Amino acid sequence: MVLFRKLRLAGSAVIAFGLWFRFGGTMKDFSSEDKSPEYFYMGLYVLVGAGALMMAVGFFGCCGATRESQCVLGSFFTCLLVIFAAEVTTGVFAFIGKDVAIRHVQTMYEEAYNGYLRDREKGNGTLVTFHSTFQCCGKESSEQVQPTCPKELLGHKNCINEIETTISVKLQLIGIVGIGIAGFTILGMIFSMVLCCAIRNSRDVI
Repeated sequence: MVLFRKLRLAGSAVIAFGLWFRFGGTMKDFSSEDKSPEYFYMGLYVLVGAGALMMAVGFFGCCGATRESQCVLGSFFTCLLVIFAAEVTTGVFAFIGKDVAIRHVQTMYEEAYNGYLRDREKGNGTLVTFHSTFQCCGKESSEQVQPTCPKELLGHKNCINEIETTISVKLQLIGIVGIGIAGFTILGMIFSMVLCCAIRNSRDVI
């Protein structure tokens, strides 16, 4: 029973982490942009979905253990297997697809940067968002895009480098969380199979 409760708590924590990462923290400003880096958020969507499934599965696991139902425990095991696959996929995606995600966001920045240089009077909200989010200004120099830079920024920071550093750290964290939760689901699968076998053996004896 304790394991099932912990599974629900872990699911709640994963959902909170995913939602905070998506709509809070460093990347929150991109939520309102027309060209938000969806590739970067893909792993977060999987995490949130897996967290919601974990909460539901934890409840069914409790019911199966209380009623000593092999059918419910078998379904519990199957759901955990799906969650395990999703979390491992998220972890692998975060580590292997890191370079692709970085290039994707850097390309978005390049487009916003060049668009601003072509028409300075028009302004560029996306470029302002980039500078505010990553606390950087321009590329090799900040002189050409200085009006779009954060006022509180001290000194020059190359946005291409800051994008790479920030996203690399974020994706590594997502990967660690995904693989960590995957390890926890393995315990749940082992426990459910042991309990299911114990119930079957007890019924055979009777």
